[in-house]
Amino acid sequence: MNTPMSTVIQLLDALGRFLSRFLLIAGGVMLTAMVALACANMFMRGAMSAPIRGTYELMGFFGAIVSAFALAATQMRKGHIALTMLAGKFPPVVDRYIDAFTNLACAAFFSLIAWKTCAYASSLIEFGELSSDLNIPFHGFVYAVAFGSAVLALNLLTDCLKALADWKEPT
Repeated sequence: MNTPMSTVIQLLDALGRFLSRFLLIAGGVMLTAMVALACANMFMRGAMSAPIRGTYELMGFFGAIVSAFALAATQMRKGHIALTMLAGKFPPVVDRYIDAFTNLACAAFFSLIAWKTCAYASSLIEFGELSSDLNIPFHGFVYAVAFGSAVLALNLLTDCLKALADWKEPT
């Protein structure tokens, strides 16, 4: 039966899957850029005795994006570490509510992270903050990390709703 709650869960799940896939692809592109930059820097250092300026700084920015963009897809695959000491010790309905509460708490936490990270990026714009080596505005990287956290929060909220509704994947 297709209830309004089921429809909401399906929409949130589809949105979360789409955004997670998009972020995973973008993170893969950034990881490829990191490898290319590292190889080019090693070549330049060895062959020309002149490393690429700002490599360390860019590797940090790209690494932050790779990490943040992988979070949501990992949650969709249930790849994060989970503490399951109490799993199976209670009746299934209690386990579902514990799972829902845990996912809701984590969703709130990552929503707060996304919000505060956006506020930090906005302050970087306001004060005209530039990176130390390359003197480039880096607020875009900070916004990207906030977006990755927000998509993770969306997936956690969806998991909370799935647990509350005892939702099963459509076949």
